Amino acid sequence: MPELPEVEVNRKGLDKLVKGKKIKNINVFWKRIVVQFEENPNVLLPLIDETILSVDRRGKYLLFRFPDSYLVSHLRMEGKYFYFPEEEVPKTKDKHTHVIIEFHDKSQLHYNDVRKFGRMEYVPKNLIKTFFAERKIGPEPTEAEFHIEEFKDQLEKSKQPIKTALLSQKIVTGLGNIYVDEVLFEAQIHPQTVGSQLSDKQINTLYHAIINIMSKAVELGGSTIRSYRNTVGEAGRYQNELKVYGKTGEPCVRCQTPIEKIRVAQRGTHYCPVCQRL
Repeated sequence: MPELPEVEVNRKGLDKLVKGKKIKNINVFWKRIVVQFEENPNVLLPLIDETILSVDRRGKYLLFRFPDSYLVSHLRMEGKYFYFPEEEVPKTKDKHTHVIIEFHDKSQLHYNDVRKFGRMEYVPKNLIKTFFAERKIGPEPTEAEFHIEEFKDQLEKSKQPIKTALLSQKIVTGLGNIYVDEVLFEAQIHPQTVGSQLSDKQINTLYHAIINIMSKAVELGGSTIRSYRNTVGEAGRYQNELKVYGKTGEPCVRCQTPIEKIRVAQRGTHYCPVCQRL
């Protein structure tokens, strides 16, 4: 699943490609992709003849911003956007393309999703804060928004394994399976350690690991695992920096102990049994 770095790179690409474009038509070929479309086929009608002011991001959500509303998009497992200028618009629709946004300049934006898990939702501007508040999305993993004292307070109350707590998106947003494994390795914390059992020193180390790793992953375009590509078809490069994710049986870069894989929160979890003792 694309995590925050991959979604942020897609956001940057989309912002360059479709910012300032006016929508002429939206074709939906798989109804469930668009929330409420089955009940109300006109749910996206307010976006016709509207101009995309910018493409923003909140956690793993992409936000197409309009004057009075947002089109919120979650890519889930396999969602991808493909932009086509007029001269490159395909003559036949790809079988995995489920939404096509046509612009007045005759260019098009296609939403492609092999597994059909992604979702789009029309949200009026005055309800966007409520939209994310209802989903309990935590702060972005940056020094400007993610504060160590609040992080510490939440972990002190947590009875969950630290990996589960980080995957929840409530304490800090944007970290999925890949990056949770990586930040816990960097901080030398076992993924099954209960949040309330972490020392102040461990929390401080983890806090900085989250900010540093997520920042570097964005800089390198995210991680290319299986089918991920960004909006302009480029692969990410952070997979070359991974220390534990997908490294089962390989020697730890710190102590040479073979990396092990267990299941935490129903997710495959990679860690060093020596560097990350429970």
